[in-house]
Amino acid sequence: MAKQLWKGGNMLYPVPAVMVSLADREEKSNIITVAWAGTVCTNPPMLSISVRPERYSYGILKDTGEFVVNLTTEHLARATDFCGVKSGRDVDKFRELGLTEESAEFVRAPLIGESPVNLECRVTKVEELGSHHLFLAEVLAVHADEAYLDENNRFALEKTRPLAYVHGQYYGLGNLLGTFGYSVRKRKKTRKKS
Repeated sequence: MAKQLWKGGNMLYPVPAVMVSLADREEKSNIITVAWAGTVCTNPPMLSISVRPERYSYGILKDTGEFVVNLTTEHLARATDFCGVKSGRDVDKFRELGLTEESAEFVRAPLIGESPVNLECRVTKVEELGSHHLFLAEVLAVHADEAYLDENNRFALEKTRPLAYVHGQYYGLGNLLGTFGYSVRKRKKTRKKS
């Protein structure tokens, strides 16, 4: 297979496209779309988001140190894109998109009611990396929509139809191909009928 050699760049895709909600000290809320978000630790539960300093939300993040990561779905694709291209300086995104602002338990930032999962976060560290600054945060609480709990009380995230971002394009996730450890799991032997 022939491959071209390109200069170093970010081609680690797909990534989650999440909507990050926040509120300034006067309780004015905003939503920013972030595609550079990820899990970084289990205990304590931590995640990271990367934001450009020029973004309107950057100052709010630096000042308050609080935010909510709202997972997105195919149904929220338009809202996800809108919150990434429109500035909170110019538009009230909750009102413009008809999204529901819900109160969080531990942070001032609101939850987006239409999101199936909301993660309340408090910043523990900011790394100024270059074009983006990385906000490392502890997850204080998780809100999970009961509509997606199965009969075993497991949250069925796949039923929410999660949204992924791939180099400027949004995609719904495809079919289940396996579960963790399936490649090494021993198969049950079947008896031959005589």
